[in-house]
Amino acid sequence: MKRVLALAAVALGLATVALAQVAMAQTAPPSRIRGTIAAIEGNSLTVTTREGPVAKITLAENYGVSAPRKLALADIKPNSYIGTAAVPAADGTLTALEVVVIPEASRGSGEGHYAWDLAPNSSMTNANVDAVVESSAGRTLTLGYKGGSVKVVVPENVPVVQFGPAERSDLKPGLRVVVIATKGADGTLTSGRVLVEKDGVPPPI
Repeated sequence: MKRVLALAAVALGLATVALAQVAMAQTAPPSRIRGTIAAIEGNSLTVTTREGPVAKITLAENYGVSAPRKLALADIKPNSYIGTAAVPAADGTLTALEVVVIPEASRGSGEGHYAWDLAPNSSMTNANVDAVVESSAGRTLTLGYKGGSVKVVVPENVPVVQFGPAERSDLKPGLRVVVIATKGADGTLTSGRVLVEKDGVPPPI
């Protein structure tokens, strides 16, 4: 269930806490569907997944849409609360794949360090930025969470974003999306929120 809370924290940005409360009531963790919009008709969303197959998702009547806004690496400051997916280097050093700056209102949501599925052997850390050190490789962040801390190197080319509200009209074929969907007993997928590419910035999670 800790992973479910972390998923909500990173994916929804402004709506983090609300989705976490919904996720806690589920008996199984939601699926993270990444891909591009093949079609959108009313509340029916068809996504060509990054793995190849097509996923058809029924959106809730009150579904919301969020989109990432690009930030600069310099926007990650001491005491920021962030979520970052990372992979270990040969020496064990964690290198960020992306960074999501989480709004202050959602500080503490999904806090911790655990496995993630963005890439093989990737992890997710939701934590406070305790220290920032500049280096030729980028920025090294010391991230503190309840029960531990890790250091993550954030290269200059890694996407840094913050999620905010978007419009349903922003959902268009060809745009990249991430959908947190629940699979029913009959295999149908449902979701209450879509994270969509906007202004050329895709959801990096």
